[in-house]
Amino acid sequence: MDYNELGKKLNELLKLENEPVAIKWSVREPENIEKEEGKSRFCSKLVKAMDGEIFYSTLEEEECMGGARYCGLKDMKEYPANVQSGAFMVPNGLYKNIPAVQRSRENETYINPGIFSAIVFAPLNKAEFEPDVIFMLCSAKQGMEILHANAYDSGKHGMGTDAVPVCSSMAATPYMTGKVTYGFGDVAARKNMDINQEDIMVSVPGSDLSRIVSNLEEMRTKMFFREE
Repeated sequence: MDYNELGKKLNELLKLENEPVAIKWSVREPENIEKEEGKSRFCSKLVKAMDGEIFYSTLEEEECMGGARYCGLKDMKEYPANVQSGAFMVPNGLYKNIPAVQRSRENETYINPGIFSAIVFAPLNKAEFEPDVIFMLCSAKQGMEILHANAYDSGKHGMGTDAVPVCSSMAATPYMTGKVTYGFGDVAARKNMDINQEDIMVSVPGSDLSRIVSNLEEMRTKMFFREE
């Protein structure tokens, strides 16, 4: 499957302003891709890939506790007690108290630690690997069309992930569930990514990309989706 070509078609059909990002988890560090220089947060890595960078990252390059934990690079038990409890989030205003943090985490998705050692990032139109997840930053209209294309031949509904951390909602969730997911990103990620306030986020499992692009093409011939 030519993911570069699918990426180009996706851009043409939706007129995306931001390049979709191909993400792949790897049990070992890849030999043919450069390692990220320095540390950054998972959400910042997405921006780097949107801007054209191709790289892989390990635990050493992950600056954020959430990015490491939700993406399976570090076990939550290895963090200090105030991180495990979520107490550090309360003074920052993310939650009112520790019980609220704990209840939220019960509904958040993460990849089991100890399996993968690296995560690969690339703009979809330059990816030379089969992505596990494709992340998109888009307008509400573009997101709506992706969700319609997902349902077009399957009747499936996407998963809404509200304001859960991006590393969980837009990466771990579509990876673990195999479902198209949409959400708004968490407040910290939106600040770190410096994105437009009107943008939403959609992630598509790699196995669904070809079907969704094909459906978008067919939908363009129908009344509700014809371009004016």
